[in-house]
Amino acid sequence: MAKNDLKLLGAWFSPFPLRVQIALNLKGLEYEFVEETLDSKSELLLKSNPVHKKIPVLIHADKPICESAIIVQYIDEVWTNSPSILPSNAYDRAIARIHIDHITL
Repeated sequence: MAKNDLKLLGAWFSPFPLRVQIALNLKGLEYEFVEETLDSKSELLLKSNPVHKKIPVLIHADKPICESAIIVQYIDEVWTNSPSILPSNAYDRAIARIHIDHITL
């Protein structure tokens, strides 16, 4: 996969893009990190997340995915050629999502 296929919009000081970066690195995926400043948001961020205008946003094949927990689940489900990040059991996966949502780095 080319590095241009995956873009991650984020800010270095936020823990939420870091969650996504960890998931991408665990899966061994190449991606481009696009640094966002929250004072003056880029057109790419405004176009990718027009409702909330927040980071992180993962752009895969020109399709934006928002919210770090959803992005981690998306990465886990799309790239199945490496070990899974989330549990395969539905109940255990739900519990893991609770921890992802409520535990900050």
